Amino acid sequence: MAETPPGAAPQQQQTPFGQSPATGPTPNKGFEAAAAQRLGLIIKQLEEIIPMAGATTDIGKACLDALNKLVKYVPAGSVNPAAQKNNIEQMAMKNTQQNAQMQALKAQRMQGGQGGQPPQAQGQPMPGQAAA
Repeated sequence: MAETPPGAAPQQQQTPFGQSPATGPTPNKGFEAAAAQRLGLIIKQLEEIIPMAGATTDIGKACLDALNKLVKYVPAGSVNPAAQKNNIEQMAMKNTQQNAQMQALKAQRMQGGQGGQPPQAQGQPMPGQAAA
């Protein structure tokens, strides 16, 4: 590998012709709006936690600090009951899917890992046992 002499600027590698996009990636405004809406729900939950924990406790102080940092990214009134309902339904659907996956994994472990030992051919002793 060739090294650049001291004091010389390293050469930038150019992408081959036709390999680079004409424009850079643009943010997805729909995802950005969904993120702002979800952040609004988190802010609302943090506001509910503070009275429960107390503003002078470590948890309350951390929630207040987080609120002060996050509230500037979410416009007032961006969280409405429909948004809350949709978020709850999405979380419930994800929870159901994850529970089904966990049940399938448990079933696979129960079927395939009976005793944690590979199946043995009949008549062959297991390692460490004398033949009968």
